[in-house]
Amino acid sequence: MPVTVLLVDDEPLVRAGLRAVLEAQPDIEVVGEAADGAAVIPLVRQLRPDVVAMDVRMPLMDGIEATRAVLRTVPEPPRILVVTTFEDDEYVYEALRAGADGFLLKRARPAEIVHAVRLAAEGESLLFPASVRRLAARYGDADRPARAALERARLTEREAEVLRLMARGLSNAEIAARLFVGAETVKSHVSAVLAKLGARDRTQAVITAYESGFVEPG
Repeated sequence: MPVTVLLVDDEPLVRAGLRAVLEAQPDIEVVGEAADGAAVIPLVRQLRPDVVAMDVRMPLMDGIEATRAVLRTVPEPPRILVVTTFEDDEYVYEALRAGADGFLLKRARPAEIVHAVRLAAEGESLLFPASVRRLAARYGDADRPARAALERARLTEREAEVLRLMARGLSNAEIAARLFVGAETVKSHVSAVLAKLGARDRTQAVITAYESGFVEPG
């Protein structure tokens, strides 16, 4: 089954460019387009995309509010990649805090765009970990709810080690190699970390790790 993608951007040329890049891949299908975040929820309900590539800045409803709305109202929501011109944009970090799974630069090369969509669909690695660390260092604050979530989680020593490696952007296979354990063992630890933190995915777990002070973002 191909990875299905919904494109949301107020610039038709951006949507056309993304569609051309993605539809050149045999394992990716663009199932719809929208020009504003306000149209996202009905399209997500109708089309059930695996990934939404969503502009972070739009005139009626921006990508941050649209992300919140999708995650709040859609059962089994899709993965969300915010599309941005600048990777150090505060809007990008706010979108990640709102629940987006990662971001995609408009100037990215075709191979990077394809890789980002595939990685978001798989959900086993953190997209652009170095950039997420920079964003957390620049815009993140010590967050009381994040600290409380981490305290409630009561992670085991091994789960804490896995979370630190997740924050560095390592995939399950890379974590397994680092810890000399099997990939299925790592997958179980990652699932436990997400469940204990109440995190929807790796990105949200890593944001919690940064904002709680558990991991230093610098």
